[in-house]
Amino acid sequence: MKINEYPPNWPEIAEKVKLAAGQKCVRCGAPDSRNGWRVLTVHHLDGDKSNCRWWNLPALCQRCHLSIQGRVVMEQPYIFEHSTWFRPYAAGFYAWKYLRQDLSREEVTKRMEELLALERIA
Repeated sequence: MKINEYPPNWPEIAEKVKLAAGQKCVRCGAPDSRNGWRVLTVHHLDGDKSNCRWWNLPALCQRCHLSIQGRVVMEQPYIFEHSTWFRPYAAGFYAWKYLRQDLSREEVTKRMEELLALERIA
C-alpha cells in the first residue's frame, strides 16, 4: 500500500469507526441519516488516507467534516485548549508524535492531561 492511499479494507475500517461513535458525529452529535442531510463520514485528520490509527479517524457528519477539513492541521502547534471532541484525537497524535507510542483510546483517556501537555512543552 502506498502512502496516502486507502487500505483495501477501508469500508470495514470506516464502518467500525462509525459504530464506535454510536453512528453519530463526534463533533456535533448529529445522527447518521443516510437518507437525509447528515451523512456520517470518516475523516483522516492528518490527511493521510493510509494512516488508519484510531486517533486519526473521527466519525463526522458531512457538515463538520467540511468545516474542519481545511482548518485542522495535526502538525500545527496549538496554543489554545482543544475542543472537547478533539482532545482524545490530539492526545493520541501527541503520543505518537512525541513519544512514538501508538496508544489505545483507553490508554490515551487515562493519560489525557499528560499527553496534551506534550504539545505545550515542545
